[in-house]
Amino acid sequence: MRIPGWPFAAAVLVATVGMISCQRAGPSKESADVRLQGSGASFPFPIYSKWFKVYSEAHQNVEIDYQSTGSGSGVKSFIDKTVDFAASDKAMTPAEIGRVAAGVQLLPLTAGTIVLTYNVPGVKELKLSREAYAGIFLGKVKKWNDPAIVKTNPGVNLPGSVINVVVRADSSGTTFVFTQHLSAISKEFAASPGKNDMPAWPVGTRSKGNEGVTASVQTTPGSIGYIEFGYAMSQKMPMAQLENKSGQFITASTASGQAALATVSLPENLIAWVPDPTAKDAYPIATFTWLLCYKKNPDPRKAEVLRDLASYILTDGQKESEALGYLPLPDAVATKVKAAVQNIQ
Repeated sequence: MRIPGWPFAAAVLVATVGMISCQRAGPSKESADVRLQGSGASFPFPIYSKWFKVYSEAHQNVEIDYQSTGSGSGVKSFIDKTVDFAASDKAMTPAEIGRVAAGVQLLPLTAGTIVLTYNVPGVKELKLSREAYAGIFLGKVKKWNDPAIVKTNPGVNLPGSVINVVVRADSSGTTFVFTQHLSAISKEFAASPGKNDMPAWPVGTRSKGNEGVTASVQTTPGSIGYIEFGYAMSQKMPMAQLENKSGQFITASTASGQAALATVSLPENLIAWVPDPTAKDAYPIATFTWLLCYKKNPDPRKAEVLRDLASYILTDGQKESEALGYLPLPDAVATKVKAAVQNIQ
């Protein structure tokens, strides 16, 4: 499938994270002793690329190649053992974990927010109520001057043009988190299409990956789509203020994202969700994203590098988070994840 505007958007994203070519997360090294191949979620791709590049440059015997293929594809590759590690914003289900004989260690190494970015000429600020943005993705709110949008944007010149909704074409953890939130705030959405990583959307142009949705919105006036905050930030794209559970219209930021995750207590499996945070200052759509590792690795050198890589990410690597649009992990979360890293053998 051809992605509108993809070459341009991809080039900018690649430049942003300092990569060299073809989504490779580190320099090519013919003499590397340890080569790690991973794939999966596009949500954390910019920060994973940064982390893997920095780590590889500091360890000349290590090469790490991570491909942004989507969470669903990453989980499949992990189950099929065609990668050394994978990544998913959806984590893994008990059934999926049960298919991996080597055992699974899920590591929430970063977190972020999902924003609604839009392309409406002349509209620099936009507030969307829960009724409005749920309605948009249900195909009920069809035009930019729909009363549900107009009433929260007094004085804004909203056009009467049709809203072009952009959704993911692939199996996506970002979609899973977004539809989980929509299901929490809308009984109609929960009934259909419901929470899913690849739902039967009632409306929308399909684009692959956070990269594809970013490019489609960017190049198509009248569009709106859901993407990870860092993609919108790096492209300087407008982001709607969303109404949270407390009735406040909140802008996505480090502070509002951290407020959303502040009450999360990670269980033993390190999987936790906040479909509709209650804090007054919380941005309504925030999530962890997980690195998927085998507990038993056939190559002890790869296991050692994965442990060391994760330890770097959980310490110095967290300092890179905010600049790329991600949420630094709370200390209590990082401490719990550090202990789990030792399960990788």
